[in-house]
Amino acid sequence: MPINHNYLRQQFENSEEIFEDIKELVLNGDFTLGDAVDELEEEFKKITGSNYAIGVGSGTDAIFLSLKAMGVGEGDEVITTPYTFFATIGAIVTAGARPIFVDIGLDYNIDPSKIKNSISNKTKAILPVHWSGLICDMEYISEIANKHNIPIIEDACHAINAKRMGKAAGYFGSSACFSMHPLKNLNVWGDGGMIVTNDEKIHNKLVLLRNHGLINRDLCEMFAYNSRLDTIQAIVGKHLIKKINQITAARISNATFLDKELSKVSQVSIPKRSSNNKQVFHIYVIRVKERDTLLKFLIKNGIDAKIHYPIPMHLQPASKIFGYNEGDFPVTEKICKEVISLPVHEFISKEQREFVVEKIKEFYS
Repeated sequence: MPINHNYLRQQFENSEEIFEDIKELVLNGDFTLGDAVDELEEEFKKITGSNYAIGVGSGTDAIFLSLKAMGVGEGDEVITTPYTFFATIGAIVTAGARPIFVDIGLDYNIDPSKIKNSISNKTKAILPVHWSGLICDMEYISEIANKHNIPIIEDACHAINAKRMGKAAGYFGSSACFSMHPLKNLNVWGDGGMIVTNDEKIHNKLVLLRNHGLINRDLCEMFAYNSRLDTIQAIVGKHLIKKINQITAARISNATFLDKELSKVSQVSIPKRSSNNKQVFHIYVIRVKERDTLLKFLIKNGIDAKIHYPIPMHLQPASKIFGYNEGDFPVTEKICKEVISLPVHEFISKEQREFVVEKIKEFYS
């Protein structure tokens, strides 16, 4: 569509430098855990202010491996949100644990006031999701976690370059997990993920977990997984990470414009924004009246509007085994019936964002 969520063609329109670096990689054969992986890890450490960064195969693997590094396994419970992408829950389940859902607030993030009532003697981690690059109320969550001696794993897959009270995503948890999927703010040419931590023991365990548990070529400390960030993807990430401040600023600018103009439309509800949070807008999500009809209208007019997400995690067919029912998380369920996502990426022009606003106003008039 003319105004599209997908911007990869523009993102990589000028890729000669990337191809030159890949050509050099092909010639030297440094394909597995090569120098570019180390260099991208260093850049992630700078952005997040973390002591350690570990490149892995995907954002999903970042969550899964973090759970395993915390000792999560069969019969354990992990507290998280039902308003997230499948990967968050899939990582918990494949780690052997049961997701314990907690309802969200009107900012789309987990409601920290509801966490404490979900803690049991089986709780082995709290996994808050920084939805659309808005860092959760980590002060409140950290207070609960510290009181009960439960580790926090931040799902920061939407939140590269996000900050709360001046602290970057990754500061608050035992580890934080980032995705470099092609549609993320920092994207590569396939799957890629990154884990950051300030804990040396967790770092050392993650280094083993991502690479078969190998100490070196001949010694295996534990039988583990194969989830190495490909050197080719690290090369692409190295080029994009140089632009992350520019990318973030453009997304914030587009979102600020949409906030200002759409706040004039009574049928639109915009989440309350906080000056303490630097939200990076992986996606721009609002709540609207007559959502499904508006969605069709916008698509008809060439605007690639989407729904993130129409069915919450606790009502997915895969979640039947956990025994949740409709009505268990009323805020989540209400929001899933009202949200719509508008393109907000750095390649949206002034004229395009004005056209989006014009069409929404036209629909409700």
